[in-house]
Amino acid sequence: MAAVKELGKSLVQPLLAVVIGLLTGALVIAAVGESIVGTYQEMWKGAFGSFYFFTSTLARATPIMLIALGLSLAFRAGVFNLGAEGQMVLGAISATLVAVYLPAPGMIKLVAAILTGMAVGGFWALIPGFMEARFRIPLLISTLLFNYIAVLFASYLVTEPFRDRTGSAALSQTVMLDKSVWLPKLFAGMSVHAGFILAIIAALVLFWVIRYTPFGYEVKMLGQNPLFAQYGGINRIKVMLTGMFASGGLAGLAGTVEVLGAHYRFVDGALTVPNFAWTGLMATLLANSNPIGIIITSILLAAFQTGAMGVERNTDVPLELASVIQAVLILFISAKFSYDWWKKRKTKGGESHGAA
Repeated sequence: MAAVKELGKSLVQPLLAVVIGLLTGALVIAAVGESIVGTYQEMWKGAFGSFYFFTSTLARATPIMLIALGLSLAFRAGVFNLGAEGQMVLGAISATLVAVYLPAPGMIKLVAAILTGMAVGGFWALIPGFMEARFRIPLLISTLLFNYIAVLFASYLVTEPFRDRTGSAALSQTVMLDKSVWLPKLFAGMSVHAGFILAIIAALVLFWVIRYTPFGYEVKMLGQNPLFAQYGGINRIKVMLTGMFASGGLAGLAGTVEVLGAHYRFVDGALTVPNFAWTGLMATLLANSNPIGIIITSILLAAFQTGAMGVERNTDVPLELASVIQAVLILFISAKFSYDWWKKRKTKGGESHGAA
C-alpha cells in the first residue's frame, strides 16, 4: 500500500508537467494553423494507433528506460551522473566488438557481449567517481566531459580500425553481427525486442533493492541527508562508487541492447543523435527517481517522439512539436528544483535565525 502511495505521489508532478507541455504544444499547433484536436489525434495514432506503432514506442522507450534507471540510482545517492551518453556508447562499442570477434557459440557471445557492455559502462562511470573521491573533482563536470572522450573514441574505432570496408556504404560502422547474437524480437515483424523485458526486470530489481535491502537504505539516507548518513556510519565513498558503477552499467546495457536488438552493428552517431541519454535524464527527473514511475515516464517520452513522426507525416505541424513539449517539461523540472532549493534555503535560514 505504501509503495502504491509513493508511486502515486511520484506521478502527480509528471502528469501536471505533461498537461502544461500539451497546452504549450497546442499554442504551437494553433500558430501553424492546424487543428489542435486533430493534431493530437495523429500524435496518439503515431504512438499507439496500431500494434506496430505501439511496439515501436516500446522499442524507443527501452534505452531511455535503462538509462533513466541508472541515473535514478545515482541521483538517489546524491550523485550527479551526467555521463550516461558516454557510458552508453562505450558499452555499446565494447559489446559489439565482443559479439564480432569472440570465438564462441552464439549464445555465449550474446551473454558475453551483454556483460561486457555493462562492465565497460560501469567502469567508465567509476573513473569520475574515483576522481571525486580521491581528488575532489566534481562529478557534475567530469562525467559531462567524459562523454566527449567516449563518443569520439568510439567514433575513431568505427572510422579506422574496425570499420566495415566490405560494402559500398560511406557510413562509419562495424560489420554486421551474426544472427546468432541478435536479441530476439518479442513479436514477429515488430521492432520491440527482448531488451524491453530486460529493462522491465531492471526496474523491478532496482525497486526491490532500494526498498528492501541495506544498500538501498544507505542510498536513500545518503541522498536525503548526507550528514546524518555519515553520523550513522554509512560509508559515503563506498555507496557513491557502487552507485556510479551500477548507473554506468545500466547505461552500457542500454547501448548494448540497442546494438544487439535494433541496429545489429555499431553505427557512428546512431545512439547519440536520438538523444537517448538526455531523454533518460528527463524521464528520471519526471518520475522523481522512482523506478516504477520511470517505466511510465520513459514510455510517455518515447510516445511523444514516435507520435511526432506521425504528426509530421499527416499534418503540416513539424516534427519539432515533440521538442517543444519536451522543452516545456525541462522548464517545469527546472522550476521545481529551483523552488525546492529556495524552500530548503529559506528553512535553513529560519533555523539559523532561531538558533541565534
